[in-house]
Amino acid sequence: MISLSVLDLAPVVEGSNAAQALRNSLDLAQHAEAWGYQRYWLAEHHNMDGLACSATAVLIGHIAGGTKTIRVGSGGIMLPNHAPLVVAEQFGTLATLYPGRIDLGLGRAPGTDQPTMRALRRTLAGANEDHFPQDVMELQAYLDEPRQGQVVRAIPGLGTQVPIWLLGSSLYSAQLAAHLGLPFAFASHFAPDLLMQALQIYRTTYRPSTRWPRPHAMVAVNVVAADSDEEAAFHFTSIQQRFLGMRRGQRGPLPRPVATMDGLWTDAERAGVEQMLAATAVGGPDTVARQLSQIVAATAADELIVAGAMHDHTARLRSYQILAGLRDTLQVAQAA
Repeated sequence: MISLSVLDLAPVVEGSNAAQALRNSLDLAQHAEAWGYQRYWLAEHHNMDGLACSATAVLIGHIAGGTKTIRVGSGGIMLPNHAPLVVAEQFGTLATLYPGRIDLGLGRAPGTDQPTMRALRRTLAGANEDHFPQDVMELQAYLDEPRQGQVVRAIPGLGTQVPIWLLGSSLYSAQLAAHLGLPFAFASHFAPDLLMQALQIYRTTYRPSTRWPRPHAMVAVNVVAADSDEEAAFHFTSIQQRFLGMRRGQRGPLPRPVATMDGLWTDAERAGVEQMLAATAVGGPDTVARQLSQIVAATAADELIVAGAMHDHTARLRSYQILAGLRDTLQVAQAA
């Protein structure tokens, strides 16, 4: 049975501010819990005007404290930015406060620019992407049951066994997740090119672990659902404008939707944005069900984690509500 989860970057929309973005995140999480979503994940980003999710562990605690049953976690924590012990203490504390509800998704990229990387004070020798496998295993040890002679311990953290996921948009994390017997989430909501190849590598080379005897793959998608195709297409222009800005190296709040993207981009820019957003479903309920069913059938995903930044918070809630109502349709598609 396929699960649906939420990926939230706490978007700051044009004309608003970070405080409202964080209030919107909690409101969406509470609704997602009521609608039966499995997880609510928040992603670490730094020095980005349009996102309010930089203090990811703090925000996870806020969301977990405002909900009751939904799992809350990171999608992800960018491990090269942090000492594994610090992450273990943060998530060990979260797991102690909210037992059985915290996930720890880990990314290998810093998720920001070079000046910001230096400002994050990554000063320990070897604290870079090349040491990611060692950092993951060190972090696992801090969260696992205590070992005899263990000198450095995460307190809280030791023995909490917070579930660790590996995230990625390339083949590297798929290979590492398979080697370590961990669940894997692919960031196809912005980098879909290697999705199918990564899933194949992950599943064919998977080494069973005690907690995860079988591979477990989560696929990230963008969804903008509305009561009609036309309304959804209108709201989707905010995401299209954001991705156009990414291609141009421009940052800022999530733009207001526009009636048409014509005249805002060149043909080459449009093709580039459409390629980045290939793992996307936009439209009314029937259209979104059809598009997502195709993704589920192609990927055999165990879970879909859904990003859906929209300028209008009410429309964003409606989008996730519509999607929740399509869950049975997607389960039929997966079974087929």
